[in-house]
Amino acid sequence: MRITRRGLIQSGAVVAAAAELGPKLARAMDAPVLRTSLLKQPVKIQSVELLRNGKSYIVRARSTDGIEGFADAHSSVMSAAYPIVVKKVAPFFAGKDAREIESLLHGVYLANSNYKWQGLPFWVSVAAVEIAILDVLGKAAGKPLGELLGKVVRTHIPVYRASGNRGNSPEAEIDYLRKVVDETGAGAIKFRLGARMAYNDASTRRDRALIPLTRKTFGDKMAIYADANGSYDVPMAIRIGRLMEESKLAFLEEPVPFDYYDETKQIADALTIPIALGEEEMSLRNFRRIIETGTAQVIQPDLLYFGGLIRSVKVARMAEAAGLDCTAHMSGGGLGYLYIAHFASCIPNPGPHQEYKGEGETLPVSSDTSSLKSEKGMLKVPTGPGLGVTIDPAFLRKATPVTA
Repeated sequence: MRITRRGLIQSGAVVAAAAELGPKLARAMDAPVLRTSLLKQPVKIQSVELLRNGKSYIVRARSTDGIEGFADAHSSVMSAAYPIVVKKVAPFFAGKDAREIESLLHGVYLANSNYKWQGLPFWVSVAAVEIAILDVLGKAAGKPLGELLGKVVRTHIPVYRASGNRGNSPEAEIDYLRKVVDETGAGAIKFRLGARMAYNDASTRRDRALIPLTRKTFGDKMAIYADANGSYDVPMAIRIGRLMEESKLAFLEEPVPFDYYDETKQIADALTIPIALGEEEMSLRNFRRIIETGTAQVIQPDLLYFGGLIRSVKVARMAEAAGLDCTAHMSGGGLGYLYIAHFASCIPNPGPHQEYKGEGETLPVSSDTSSLKSEKGMLKVPTGPGLGVTIDPAFLRKATPVTA
């Protein structure tokens, strides 16, 4: 390829911009998150235990002065990963000052060579424990989680509803999307493309029909996202992405397998539609790389897969330094919508809509400050201490400790 003076100038500008961004990302990644100034006295952790009631797994953290915090522990993962919580994560936190949670997150990663266990089951376990401890700290400070993690800048969160369907007809998918929009008043939707880590003639025909049909059905005011779950190769991703551009969709999530970073950047460079990435990412430094190289334009840490709220706030700060949105991913159901609401309440760059899966299978919780439901497409963030919710005492009484 012939190198021109203009090309050299443009290339130099890109290198200079990256050199300037790098230190900003490093500072954002290393800066403390927890506002320890809100907690004047030590909050010593007496115990951290995993409880089970039916299919539901709950982490309960208790301080020495009797404050209890709870977290829904991503039950579908915990049904297999529970020994990691019980043996490798929970014991580390007992006896520690909860105000030191940020250093403790690194400590549990190093303890007993836990870094060799790094992966989704480990970080989900850490996230569940972290959230329960943050609930304790919020109750100790009398503040909602958003105030502990920064400052609450929004109290009502616009939501989107996502479909988990694949293989159904475009018409059937439209019927489903209409249903969930009618239930919640959501101002945005997300549907799935491809055949999950693969594509074929049938899935491609569905994709090509469904993309324009969603826009025709829901009109110009609806924000529409689509998730390929790594289904494409680069040429097909670009073809589908251009079709999405024609229909003015808002982002394309995971067009190729999630760890195909170079291929994802090729797609991002070829398209104008933003590329979303990060659901399966578990490394702060990999997020830094994704942001610094322009591999994706919507950054998507999963609050549980990635190890909790504090690490995810660090990702949001890096994204902000690059002028990008950080729209958290929500895996499974449970109280994930509540974690996302608190996360979006305190970061400056959550993007226009957050995923909402409430009103389905979740822990029986109530709040004095929020209905915990999407009303006209908005979810009110609880303003009570910690998570701002109370788990049904009868449900807790029936929960039994999990041992490994």
